Amino acid sequence: MPLGRLKVGSVASHRTGVLIEDPRSEKWERPAWVERECITSFVGQPLIFRDETLGVLAVFRREPINEHEFRWLRMFADQAASAIANARAFSELERLRQQLESHNAYLKEEVDAALAFGRIVGRSRTLHRVLRQVEDVAATDSTVLIVGESGTGKELLAKEIHERSPRAHKPFVRVNCSAIPREMFESEFFGHVRGAFTGAMRDRAGRFQVANGGTIFLDEIGDLPLELQPKLLRVLQEGEYERVGEDVTRKVDVRVIAATNQNLTEEVRARRFREDLFYRLNVFPLTLPPLRARADDIPLLATHAIAEVSTRLRIQAPTLTQADAARLRQYDWPGNIRELKNVIERALILSRGVGLRLDIALGDGAATSTSAADPPEVILTDRECRARERANLMKALQRADGRIYGHGGAAELLAIKPTTLASRLRALKITPPRPR
Repeated sequence: MPLGRLKVGSVASHRTGVLIEDPRSEKWERPAWVERECITSFVGQPLIFRDETLGVLAVFRREPINEHEFRWLRMFADQAASAIANARAFSELERLRQQLESHNAYLKEEVDAALAFGRIVGRSRTLHRVLRQVEDVAATDSTVLIVGESGTGKELLAKEIHERSPRAHKPFVRVNCSAIPREMFESEFFGHVRGAFTGAMRDRAGRFQVANGGTIFLDEIGDLPLELQPKLLRVLQEGEYERVGEDVTRKVDVRVIAATNQNLTEEVRARRFREDLFYRLNVFPLTLPPLRARADDIPLLATHAIAEVSTRLRIQAPTLTQADAARLRQYDWPGNIRELKNVIERALILSRGVGLRLDIALGDGAATSTSAADPPEVILTDRECRARERANLMKALQRADGRIYGHGGAAELLAIKPTTLASRLRALKITPPRPR
């Protein structure tokens, strides 16, 4: 019924109650109907909730209506308006719930589609260019050099190459070149026999022997000391090596995938990396883009991380809202995917089942870096780099009260694996303080 039309429309437009005790005193739009139905009184009360007119409570009666009933109908109209508003709200909540379920289902489909290439999440063009190259090289035995910033997923990409190769049923062996002490290099890579040196209590197979027939992943190859590089070059070129303390030359058949976050061309120019080893490794280079270069993948990566971490922490997975996704896109992510996963885990722990506390998990980081001026480049000597690394490790151990493993441990603060941290501590001869 339009506003202002008939008695009911008039009550709605004026938003005031109307009481007619004598129908003969009013001009009716349908007088014949009033007379035929023997109407003797009329009450109209507007249904108003929070200053919104929802309708009109209209009563046509064949008996008189007194002032007391008029006021009672006003109270009833208020209750009715509240009930109608609540019903509408519940209906809207149900609609939003169904919309949220559809949104979650869509996001799950998006993540599933993004996971079509193994465990690598992403649908951006920059990542797809890399994945197409992976499909091209995986079926071959060519050596691959993966270059990318720390935390971009170089090891994950190396595993995908291995799993898509004819060697997939053979071992995939990872070696962290930066964590191997100089004196243990040959033993770690090639193995040793009992009695070869102090502490060699039994024969030990090296990483190349373990990886025979499969793939060996040389992570952080740029950190390999210059004097140890010729020993690695020989096994890569000739497929031969000797165990420490043994004169027998052994043959090995491995596919080599190396990774680094350094510019090896610059390292070769600076004579910190052998040119012949570089060309031996750089047969098929792959460059992994940093997370800031694939902003479209951030919501998918975050949704995937929420599902994984929620399952591990045994908590209900919150929904990643559009506001959350926008906030994540604004951040520069210097730590790339590793940092994103850490932020998501922090946010889930802090959320306590209510939303996603990205405001606390990110802190002030989201407002930094993109607008800040780039600091001048400073080139450090090898000794300065190691001193800084040592100081950083000591600071992390102090903050973690000497703990390496577990939540709040030094490995978590440094965003590296506990075993990697333990290896670096041994290499730098750092003894962690005992936890108080």
